[in-house]
Amino acid sequence: MPFVKTIWRNSISFKVLLAYVAGVGLSILLIALGAFVLITSRNDILLTMDVAERTHELAGKLLFDAAGRPSGFDSSEGDRVWTFKSLEEEIGYRVLDSNANIVLASTDDAFWSPAATHHPSEHSRFKFEREGITMYAATAPVEHDGKIWYLQFAASERLMELLHEGFAWPFMGAGIVLFSLVLLIVFGACAYFTLGYALKPLREVSESAAAISPRSLHSRLEVKTVPSEVAPLVSSFNSALERLEHGFRLQQEFLATAAHELKTPLALIRAQIELTEDCQGRGALLNDVAHMTRQVQQLLLLAETSEAHNYSFAAVSVLEVAKEAANYLQRMADAADVRVVLAGHMDAQDSWQADRSALFTLVKNLLENAIQHAPQGTEVRVELTADMLTVRDWGSGVERDQLTQIFARFWRGSHRRDHGAGLGLTICKEIARAHGWTLSAQRAEPGLSFHVSRLTSDQPYEP
Repeated sequence: MPFVKTIWRNSISFKVLLAYVAGVGLSILLIALGAFVLITSRNDILLTMDVAERTHELAGKLLFDAAGRPSGFDSSEGDRVWTFKSLEEEIGYRVLDSNANIVLASTDDAFWSPAATHHPSEHSRFKFEREGITMYAATAPVEHDGKIWYLQFAASERLMELLHEGFAWPFMGAGIVLFSLVLLIVFGACAYFTLGYALKPLREVSESAAAISPRSLHSRLEVKTVPSEVAPLVSSFNSALERLEHGFRLQQEFLATAAHELKTPLALIRAQIELTEDCQGRGALLNDVAHMTRQVQQLLLLAETSEAHNYSFAAVSVLEVAKEAANYLQRMADAADVRVVLAGHMDAQDSWQADRSALFTLVKNLLENAIQHAPQGTEVRVELTADMLTVRDWGSGVERDQLTQIFARFWRGSHRRDHGAGLGLTICKEIARAHGWTLSAQRAEPGLSFHVSRLTSDQPYEP
C-alpha cells in the first residue's frame, strides 16, 4: 500500500484530477456561500433589483384599449392577477399618465404613501413606509401611440424576504446541487479523457524506452508525437542514447580488437615453448598459455554474441544440437568420470527458431559448466521439452546469495576443476537474451540446474 500511495502521489494524472476536484469543490463552496449571503442578508440592493425586474416584466405585458388607454395585462399574466387581490396589503401596481394621474390600479390610493406621488419620471426605484412597513417600488415607462405611461409596482419588504427565504433558497440549493453534479460528471469525464489522450504519447514513449536494450541502442524515441513540454526531456534522452551507443560500440570494438590481436602472440609464445625442450617449468607455462588462449577465445565469442547482426534465425532441432554438444564434450566427460544423459519428451522433428551456432554454444557451455562441477561417478542430465531445456548436475551447487552472480562476467565457482575465464555463463546469457529466451539458475540440492525457456510464440526475438 505505501508503494501504491507513492505512485499516486507522483502521478501527473492524479495531481491534475486532484487539482480539478479541489477547484470544483472550492467553486461550489464559493457559489453556495455567495448565494447564502445574498438570500439571508436583508440587502436593499437585492430587493430593489427584484422589484425593478418585476416592474419591467409587468410593463412589457401592459395592454391598451381602443382609445389608447391602459386596460390590463395580456393573458400570460392573467393567472397572477389574483395575487394582487389576495395580497393587496403587500403588493400592488398602478399606471400613471404623463401628468401623474392614476388611470389603472390594483389598490386604492391609501396603499401608496405621499412620497410616492411625485412625478413618476423623477425616480425609477424608490422606497416608502406604509403602516410601519418598508415598501420597495419601481417605475417603468411604457410608450404607446406617442404617449408615455408609467407603470409602478410595489411590494413589502416582509413579503420579499418570505419569498427569498421560503422559495428562493430551496431552488437555489437545488440549482447548486444540479450544477455541482453536472460540473463533476461532465467536466470530470472531459478531464479524464483529455488526460488520457494527452498522456498517451508519454506511455508510448515509456514503452519504447523500456524496449531499448544493448542490442537496440540504435533506436530513438519519437519526439514529434510527445507534448511540447516533454519534448526537451525526450530529446535529451535520445542524446544520452547516442552517447551510450557510441561508448558501447567503442567498448565492443576494443574488446574484439584486443582479443583478436592477442591470438597471434599467444600462438607464437606457445610454439616457442613447445620448441624449447630445456625450458624450465615448460608444463606450467603451456597451461598458462592455454588458459590465456581460452580467455581470448571467449572474449571474442562474447563480442560476437553481443552483436545482433551475427545471428541468423532458422528452425533448429534442439535435440540434435544437444546430442552434438554432448558428443563434442564426451572426452571431457570421460576424463572427469561423468555421464551425460539426454532425457525428455522432445522429438527430433520439434524445432525452435534459433541461430544454430549460437544455440550449440549455449548448450555446450552449460554442459561444460555442469561437467566441471559434477562429482566423479555422477551424471549430468539434459532434459528437453517443447518449450524448455534443462541442464542439471549433482555437484555442490552454489550458495543462494551467489545465484545472482553466476551470470556476471569473470565470476567463477569455487568447485570447478579447471581455471576457466568466467565468461561461459555470461555468453549463455547473451545468447538467450538475443533469442528472447529466459535463462535462469536454481539450486537443485544437490547440484545446480539451468533452465532455458523460449518464447511461446515460437518467434525469435527481434533486437
